Amino acid sequence: MCLLVLAWNTHPRYRLVVAANRDEYHDRPAAPLACWRSPIDILAGRDLRAGGTWLGIDARRRFGVITNFRDPPMEGEPSQEASARAAPSRGALIPRYLGSPADPADYLASLENEAADYRGFNLLLADGRSLWYASNRGTPFARELRPGVYGLSNERLDTPWPKLRRVRQSFEAWLRAGGAGDEGLFSLLDDRRPASEEEGLPRTGLAPEWERTLSSPFVVHDGYGTRCSTILAIEPTGRCYLAERRFDPTGTPTGQTEYHLEREEWL
Repeated sequence: MCLLVLAWNTHPRYRLVVAANRDEYHDRPAAPLACWRSPIDILAGRDLRAGGTWLGIDARRRFGVITNFRDPPMEGEPSQEASARAAPSRGALIPRYLGSPADPADYLASLENEAADYRGFNLLLADGRSLWYASNRGTPFARELRPGVYGLSNERLDTPWPKLRRVRQSFEAWLRAGGAGDEGLFSLLDDRRPASEEEGLPRTGLAPEWERTLSSPFVVHDGYGTRCSTILAIEPTGRCYLAERRFDPTGTPTGQTEYHLEREEWL
């Protein structure tokens, strides 16, 4: 997951709204959004290489999402292969949270001492009462977030990369207009324009051509790009909408999965 915007207790209907793009290598196998039955009962996509996930919810409507921290060179290049094999999978952190009885604060407190063992990550975790952000590339490791609108990519929370500023502005306009309908959210995630000269490019240590390729909210590249877009909206009652739209390397949609869950409904 490489870009997301989130509204926490600011929408007139939903306590949590999330719109997110997951960017990944196209040859990394993944299963679509579905209900996991074992060893835990959650709704999530699944990384078939390491077995974890990037975004999910459980029956109690707890939510978790993770993004990698951009530590150049590009992930997957030979210079990083050895460290990637040695480090535990970051994608395991979401099912581990959703499969535990802990609230976000307790879970992150238990994770802090081992966080340095992982490659760089950002975590956003929520339950019915609180939303927390954590990163093993920041100090403090974890903090509770107040009601508001937040944006996250592959740097610290709310780092104003051009693509994140652009999507956040569109998201805030959607909220001001009443925040109804998922197509408006899918549309703002489908912005395929690279950063303009006026916006500038982030300087994260990547080659300029990679910085430009990754500067669009929706990344289209034959080797690495946006694999899926996800919309989540949870009401205070627990009523929930979760949808995932998937794409091939050309950015063409290949399928969509939707769940409409009533307040006490599960699968």
